[in-house]
Parts: sequence; structure tokens; C-alpha cells
Amino acid sequence: MSTQPAPAPLLIACALGIEQLALRAGDRGGAGGPVTVLRTGMGPAAAERSVTRMLAGPALREAAVLATGFCAGLAPGMHPGDLVVAEETRDPRGTTACVGTDLLVKELGRAVPGRTVHTGPLTGSDHVVRGHERSDLRATGAIAVDMESAATLLSAVSAGERPVAAVRVVVDAPEHELVRIGTVRGGISAFRVLRSVLPAFFEWHRSLLLPRR
Repeated sequence: MSTQPAPAPLLIACALGIEQLALRAGDRGGAGGPVTVLRTGMGPAAAERSVTRMLAGPALREAAVLATGFCAGLAPGMHPGDLVVAEETRDPRGTTACVGTDLLVKELGRAVPGRTVHTGPLTGSDHVVRGHERSDLRATGAIAVDMESAATLLSAVSAGERPVAAVRVVVDAPEHELVRIGTVRGGISAFRVLRSVLPAFFEWHRSLLLPRR
């Protein structure tokens, strides 16, 4: 009698407590395998340490990794609550290609109907980007910036071959710049959107478990 292999786990990484709270509030089950939501702490160094440590353990050694949370939009016309699905993440150490972008776009359209979903490069920074820095990063072709996604995915693929992706919710944009990340605590659109995205993540994860033809 043959036994089916255990489904590969999913590691969802975010930086902030408010992001973790939103994800947990939206978790109603439905994943294709075991799911861990990891709060890494802010910044690329914290993300690298946390993700590397988690993937070193036997439980998550083969996990798919998805980076999520809030980001700053770089493109004109972006609004708080818009979604960004990375085609790749970038930082000074390199570029990491994402897997299943088209599927994530489709499933996010179902999970959060009416929200605009942007696709393109997601760039990393070691600080909050404001003013002219936004324009400089936009000139590189990036559509959004955050501090942890690039480090998270680079650490993930450095620890072993695995599917990776990054989905971020725009919390401020060129025409809607916030003074500080704490202003999302009032339950604005970015928090509500992040609370609704897990079904799309679970469908992405489930698709990875299907037999390849």
C-alpha cells in the first residue's frame, strides 16, 4: 500500500505586527498544506535572518515562500489598497524571479474584486522611500518598493530550490504619501485588502502541489 507524500508547506512572510494581524484575521482555512505566517521584523537584514532560520529547520526546509505586507507604490495613478504582484524582486545583491504571477493576479481578482492589481518588478530598500527617491526607483522600471520582499525571496532561494512569490498592498503612492506606516491602524483600505488575500495565496500554493504533466 503506497502512501501519498506530505504536501509541501507554505511560509508566508511579513514584517509588521499589523500585517500579521490582518493575515490572521483573514485566515479561514483552505490551504493546500501546512501554512506558517512569519513576522520577520522590519528591514532586509531582519527578513534575511528570520527566513533563513525558519527554512533551516526540517519542518519548512522545502516550503514555498511568499512575501507579503504593505508597500509604497512608485507608478503614477496608484492608490492605497491597490495590489502589487511581483514578476521579480530586486535589491543590490540580485534579482529573484517569481513563480505563478498570472495565477496570483487571477485569484486576487476573485478574492478582492474591484481592486486594481499591478504587475512588474518590486524593488527593495533598507529605509522608507520618499520624495525624489521614488522617482529614481521608478526610472529603473520598478513599480513598487518595500524593505523586505527582495531579501525574503533571495534568502529563500539561497536556502534551496523552491517556488517564491511576492504580493504587496499599496499603502501609499506618489499622490497619496503617508507620514508614517502607523496611519494604517485605523482600518483603512490597505489593511482590509491584506485581510482578504489569503484565499489567493492558498490557491497559488495548491497549484504548486498539482502533478506536472
